[in-house]
Amino acid sequence: MKFRLLVVDDEKNIREGLAAALEMDGYEVVTAGDGEEGWRRFEKGDIDLVITDLRMPGLNGEEFQRKIGAENPGLPVIILTGHGTVENAVAAMRNGAYDFLTKPVNLDHLSMLVKRALANHELSLKHQNLEEELSRNKRFKMMIGTSAAMGRVFDTIGQAAPAKASILITGESGVGKELVADALHELSPRKNKPLIKVHCAAIPGSLIESELFGHEKGAFTGAVSRRRGRFELAHEGTLFLDEIGEIDQNIQIKLLRVLQERKFERIGGEETIESDVRILAATNKDLKREIEKGAFREDLYFRLNVVNIHVPPLRERKEDIPLLFSAFLREFARENGKQVEGIDDKARAAIYGYDWPGNVRELRNCVESAVVMCKGAVITGEDLPPTIRPAGEEDWIRVPLGVSMEAAERVIIRETLTRLKGNKSKTAEVLGLARKTLHRKIAGWEGESPGGELARGEKTY
Repeated sequence: MKFRLLVVDDEKNIREGLAAALEMDGYEVVTAGDGEEGWRRFEKGDIDLVITDLRMPGLNGEEFQRKIGAENPGLPVIILTGHGTVENAVAAMRNGAYDFLTKPVNLDHLSMLVKRALANHELSLKHQNLEEELSRNKRFKMMIGTSAAMGRVFDTIGQAAPAKASILITGESGVGKELVADALHELSPRKNKPLIKVHCAAIPGSLIESELFGHEKGAFTGAVSRRRGRFELAHEGTLFLDEIGEIDQNIQIKLLRVLQERKFERIGGEETIESDVRILAATNKDLKREIEKGAFREDLYFRLNVVNIHVPPLRERKEDIPLLFSAFLREFARENGKQVEGIDDKARAAIYGYDWPGNVRELRNCVESAVVMCKGAVITGEDLPPTIRPAGEEDWIRVPLGVSMEAAERVIIRETLTRLKGNKSKTAEVLGLARKTLHRKIAGWEGESPGGELARGEKTY
């Protein structure tokens, strides 16, 4: 991106000299001879930074800067001033100017100042965009993302939420399936009614029926009083069945009946209870494969999967990581009372390079850990959990340029063996070789000089 700068000064030589110096730095520069002309040019737009003299006929630099601040808050303005008007320049800075320079202008200092001001402004705009994006997505709580994949999720939520149809939410562990359920309920006509959640995998099979449908006193050992089930508690609201693939087939049959007839009985009871409940279910399993294995009923699958919302894994939407990271960073910095404001390049590269098998949940835990471990205002690679931390020098194998593929292979195998303390089985596993293949390669080197293309004095295995 080429930045466009506006230079305003009533002295032609200064104006043109500054423009020429800034153009040599790679900027596009437009000029104006006084404040009124400068303002007309500014109103046309596309200006990224303004350099203006303080004393000019008509609209002076301080008034010009104030108008810019009212029109475009945060846009950097650098004031040029003579030695006698430094106090005025400082006053302009209090009114929002970025900095000031005294005449004659030191061009090297100006170059550095412009570069820093533009970098800070760009960072500020990015932060503002993040804030706006987070604000736009407030109705989806922590469902944050601008990727095309998440855009489809948001669109489907908006379309399906007002309906009564059952929805099956699919995706890997940690992608945010429960947040989808929250959003569907919040955007539905049932939002003022209960949202009841059942984590099917966390409830023993012997208790899941009672949990869902309730029981009468004395229905079984330990049933000392009547208990209402989750279907009853969710009446006129929403019931979220998380990890639906974990329930056994006996419960699947009863669940299917409720979905078909919208009525059920408590365990040990004779009273038929009407059920006006919207069902949302979620799973990280491939239910079609479970149907093929005979572990999940096909008719129940079709009842649940009227609308499908698939939440993509984080590795398929890495462009959403900055938004998520920013949200988690602010949350945990505030929670821990720390002034942690950003992340350095090495740590950022590690975060982008990692595949996030635990998805958004793992990223959230990573940011919390990094904030706790951070000693300054910026998270470094050392602050990240060990599994995500950027590789150090000891994690690299260096192969000299110009060596043959065969020699490079020897370097890699020998270095790996050394670091794994001669463990051939582990070396074969790390390098993706069959153990016999590794032994054959090593045996082929026996008796050879370890010199040549490799370093002299290297051990032969």
